[in-house]
Amino acid sequence: MTTHTASFLGNWFAILDSDDADRILDLISDDFSFSILFSTGDDGATDFHGGRPELEGYLAQRSVGVRTHHRLTASTVGQDELFLGEVRRSGVPEATFVASARLDDEGRVRRLLIGRSPAVLFT
Repeated sequence: MTTHTASFLGNWFAILDSDDADRILDLISDDFSFSILFSTGDDGATDFHGGRPELEGYLAQRSVGVRTHHRLTASTVGQDELFLGEVRRSGVPEATFVASARLDDEGRVRRLLIGRSPAVLFT
């Protein structure tokens, strides 16, 4: 089986870091579901999960332009993508995250699972 770089998730995080993150909504399928476990350390974590309305709520509560996402490694096998990255605040590593996505036949994301923690940095 051939693996490739996770171009969908790379694009997803580039859009998320842009001034127009709502464009992400164009990339989700009709049966989209997700979970983003967002840990801030000190036993504090929030699980954002659901479908399109909940993703819209997640996007609305984000601080725009504060954090950026950077790929450390990524791969694609069939319709599945895996992405290991680093969140930076003003260029300084703040947390590590892992993301997995399953795409539909049209190249839109059906399932998205992201975990983020400042407890382990890979750099």
